[in-house]
This record gives sequence, C-alpha cells and structure tokens, in this order.
Amino acid sequence: MTDHTRNRRERRARAMARAAVVLNLGNPPERLTREAGGLTNFVYRAKHVDGEFIIRVNSDPAKINIYLKEQWAISRVREIGVPVPEVLEVGNQVGCPYMIARVVPGCPATDHPDRLGIIEELGRIAALVHTVGTQGFGETFDWSQNRLSRFESWPDYLHNQLDVDRRVAVLVDQRMLSIRQAKALKIELRRIETWTEPPALNHGDLRLKNLLVDKKGRVTALIDWEFCQSAIAPHWDLSLALHDLSIDQKQALLTGYGLSHAAMLAMAPAWKAFNVLNYAPYVEAAVAKGDEPKLQAYRTRLSGALDLYSFW
Repeated sequence: MTDHTRNRRERRARAMARAAVVLNLGNPPERLTREAGGLTNFVYRAKHVDGEFIIRVNSDPAKINIYLKEQWAISRVREIGVPVPEVLEVGNQVGCPYMIARVVPGCPATDHPDRLGIIEELGRIAALVHTVGTQGFGETFDWSQNRLSRFESWPDYLHNQLDVDRRVAVLVDQRMLSIRQAKALKIELRRIETWTEPPALNHGDLRLKNLLVDKKGRVTALIDWEFCQSAIAPHWDLSLALHDLSIDQKQALLTGYGLSHAAMLAMAPAWKAFNVLNYAPYVEAAVAKGDEPKLQAYRTRLSGALDLYSFW
C-alpha cells in the first residue's frame, strides 16, 4: 500500500468517525485523535462535550456483523459483572460500519509490574464469561438471526468451521507432526468430538494486551471481543490464553479460573490439541511465502523440543 493510498484511507476513516459522533451525539467532537488500532479497524478517541468516546470504523461493509456480535457479547457479560466498556451504538449510516463506546480509564496490562496477579484475575474473569450460555457453535450464535450459517452441533462446528480434518492434514503434510504425534492428535480429536456439554460464550483472545488496568493493577476492562464465539468452555479460550504465557503465568491463570490439579490434567490434552491445530493457518501462510526458516521453527516448536517440564 502506497503512502498516498494509506493517507486517503485515513482521511476517509477520520471523516466517517466524525460523522458517527455527530449523528449519535448531536455535536462534532472537540478533538479526534487516532489511536492504535487492530488489524482492520481505524480507532479514534473523541473528546466531546458529553465525555470521551472510542470510535471504531471499518471500510468493509461486512464488519457490521462483527460489531453487532461484540455489542451482544459485551452487553451480556456486563450484566454479570465483567468489567467491559459501555457500547453506546453500532451502525453503518455514515458510509461504513462503526462502533461508539465510552472511554474506560486504564492502560494495557502488558507492561504492568504485577502481571502475575493480573493474569490470575484474568482467570477469574474468564470463568465468569463462560457462565454466559449460548445457542449454536462458532462465530454465528445468539447475536444473529441467521440460521443457515449457524452450526447447531458440536461435531458440525469442528468439521465445518474449525475444519479440523484439513488442519491435521496440513500439519502432517508439512512434517509438523511425527507419526506418533499425528496419531495421538487424531485420537484426542475423536474424544473431543463426543463432548456433549452446552455451549458458552468464549472471548477468543484472552491476553494481557486486551486487559486495561489502573496503576494498582486492578482490571478496569476486558476489551476487543472481535474474536468471541460460542464453544464448549473453557477449552477454546484457555488453549489460546495459555499459549503466550510463562509456566508461572499459566499456573496463575488456571488458579484464578478455579481449576483443580485433577481438572487441569484431564483438560490439558484438549488444550494441546486446539493449540496445535491453531498453527495450521500459519503453516499454510509460511508455505505460500516459501518461508522455510519459519516452517522449520514451527517444526521445532511442535516437536515438543521446547517443552522443558515433561518427558514425551
């Protein structure tokens, strides 16, 4: 993308954010400041006579569905005491999808000195999120009236949205797994397919970067619900959350969640299975780029060579 194209997109996004403020709050913002955004959103902080607000806009018309999904999830967890921003409006009347939320005080928890305590609190928050029951599986659930795109059964979701068979094939074809590992993964997936627990809301990205905290390390908000989905809890969320953590942080998260030693042992194979499967898209991307060093790095990681805590 050229600088000219990037600047044109930013100017248009800023104009749409300003229009969304005027449409919903009645007056233009006193100041509109570009904030760090996600992979696809333009994010602005608006200083307004009625307070301070975060405005997210996106040029993709389909993004309205993601914003509506986030609004539904945030509303439900807010009702049960999960600290989240207040979403005031979601719409697309200004030429693109937008979301307006009140600013929540706090900074990302990534660099806070009390990360261990914050991660334990994240575990408690995750357990609370998972008490929100849902209907259907995957990205299309209670927030949407659509039925054709909803997976009504757990096996249907595993094979048709998560596409576990293709993911396993990718990992095997690219020599990410030994014969023994591939066999063990397939056995675990057959066990996972038999689960009959009801679905629940999963945040989909429980990481420190999505926690806002005050100076004392108290959580003020869990943000970025873009990847939330309906799944059997706690396995999907925990498999993602545990990936980036040190061993002490992993144990702090699971302690906060309230899992016993026996429960961790029973659940760990499923977390490992989901974690390994989540590498398949990254492996495919590296293959497409011909990035053999990255592929070899993935092979080393998935071999278990970096697991310093147990013998295989």
